[in-house]
Amino acid sequence: MGLNIRGRSFLTLLDYTPQEIRYLLDLAKQFKAMKRSGVPHRYLQGKNIVLLFEKTSTRTRCSFEVAGMDLGMGVTYLDPGSSQMGKKESIPDTARVLGRMYDGIEYRGFSQQLVEELAKYSGVPVWNGLTDQFHPTQMLADLLTMEEKFGRLKGLNFTYMGDARNNMGNSLMIACAKMGLHFTACAPKELFPAAELVEKARAIAAETGGSVRLTEDTTEGAADADVIYTDIWVSMGEPDEVWDSRIRLLRPYQVNAALMALAKPTAVFMHCLPSYHDTRTTVGAQIAERFGLTEMEVTDEVFESKQSVVFDEAENRMHTIKAVIYATLC
Repeated sequence: MGLNIRGRSFLTLLDYTPQEIRYLLDLAKQFKAMKRSGVPHRYLQGKNIVLLFEKTSTRTRCSFEVAGMDLGMGVTYLDPGSSQMGKKESIPDTARVLGRMYDGIEYRGFSQQLVEELAKYSGVPVWNGLTDQFHPTQMLADLLTMEEKFGRLKGLNFTYMGDARNNMGNSLMIACAKMGLHFTACAPKELFPAAELVEKARAIAAETGGSVRLTEDTTEGAADADVIYTDIWVSMGEPDEVWDSRIRLLRPYQVNAALMALAKPTAVFMHCLPSYHDTRTTVGAQIAERFGLTEMEVTDEVFESKQSVVFDEAENRMHTIKAVIYATLC
């Protein structure tokens, strides 16, 4: 395809051009077709990767493990209690040790600075499985899902409802700007993304034909949208005390049938998961008991509707992560 990103880390889409993102999406499509056709693709046999998790996960861990094994690799998983990283051993020292043993390192945790430090010292590609600031592997899955549903990315109207300054709000704004989508962050002003990042995104969008808009008005935000996207209201690692103020701020931004009706008839609903769309989780039950709220960021009606593509996104995590691993190691 004329592009070579071998040896590169994957820390944020800010580091990648639209052409490089396109290369990864096209590669993911090829891997998805092979996976579904049962075509073996153990192209990286003999290589090994390590997964460092400070934050637990279902989709990220399973995607990296299955992707690695499909490619013929050895995969080691280290949970928060399984290494001395940051406790008895510094990040640079940990990075240099792991870089001598593994061909690539995945990190999922809190600090963007930490994943960047791992990349600086390890000598091998490092992949960001999520930090408090960015979630780039989720972005590739979301872009692939949208392209599958609409046949294109450029020019789509994309609206994110909720906490627009979290890792998902930040990352979606950059991803949309990179690929020429019209991005709207619909949130209370207190939860708008950082001004500096907004300006970066607008500068990128000016080159790709996209746009970036911030609004507090849910009617304005949802009108004519091709995609309505939301995320849970309190991120992993935030204290429980945040729920009270966050629910007060974000309750008007719940994605429900009335809000979806403002979007285009062909609009899809997206969510990175997990979702509190009912009370069949521990947190969902607790929130219902404390606040009388049985559905949070999205109603069960929308989550289970034909417009919902949340499980397509979840599957596409595996295919896009496989593309990132292959492209940076091969």
